[in-house]
Amino acid sequence: MILAAADGSSLSNPGPAGWAWYIDDDRWAAGGWPSGTNNMGELKAVLDLLEQTAVAADEPLKILCDSQYVINSVTRWMPSWKRKGWKKADGKPVLNQDLLKAIDAALTGRDVSFEWVKGHAGHRMNEAADVRARAVATAYQKGTTPDLGPGFSRRPGDAAAPRTPEPAATAQPAPASGTSRVDADLALVVDLEKALLTDAVRTDPGRLRQLLHPEFTEFGASGRIWTRNRLLAETGPLPVRLAFEPIGTERLADDVILLRWRAVGAHGTWLRSSVWQRVEGSWRCRFAQGTPVPPER
Repeated sequence: MILAAADGSSLSNPGPAGWAWYIDDDRWAAGGWPSGTNNMGELKAVLDLLEQTAVAADEPLKILCDSQYVINSVTRWMPSWKRKGWKKADGKPVLNQDLLKAIDAALTGRDVSFEWVKGHAGHRMNEAADVRARAVATAYQKGTTPDLGPGFSRRPGDAAAPRTPEPAATAQPAPASGTSRVDADLALVVDLEKALLTDAVRTDPGRLRQLLHPEFTEFGASGRIWTRNRLLAETGPLPVRLAFEPIGTERLADDVILLRWRAVGAHGTWLRSSVWQRVEGSWRCRFAQGTPVPPER
């Protein structure tokens, strides 16, 4: 069984926020946002833990939480919310739906249990998660680089390579002088799409995770359907180098961009399209599709 603690921290709720989960000193992860709530941090810690431990989905997972909100949301309230179209008993939309829906999907097929522990009461694992979550929130407050931790490895002592923040995936840079925000967003999405083709990103689950929306789905050119967890578990360097030839970009909404491009490799050409959505200030790929181009005769 995997035993882990998950915790969130917001310095002024909402304000600079962090989240973290902790198994041991070799297996932990953290992250956060320039602005977020404590509940967002608590949920994100659970979600990231579920996603990273998906490679060990055959093992039961027990999550220690000091948040009754998280435990009740997942174990008691979620079935009713889903039946009502993610609305509460008073008809108002459920808060933090993106995180809750992603957790619901990540729980599928897993043996996961939750246990409440009292926060700030000296529980070793809870304190370890709390310290790391608060450190990220403080880093965002001070404008310094947060420590994201080594992530998860299946065996104790088999630590993953340390993760570093990916600025392009975690923060929206200001446009250059004379460049509109719309143009800057379109250019940034193109750069992020190109980043998904690089070995540096495809071999780093932490960086890849930051570029993919929690509900990411891809209809591959081979007909295979990829979820975020599946891609994170199986991705690696591309077998051949692909040239990126842009076809067009279109803003579908303030925070949604459609990108169309052509991938050209040594053994063929594919038409590609992807939908990028800005979530909490970061652009993330939510949908992708590839179609092979038949060779000319």
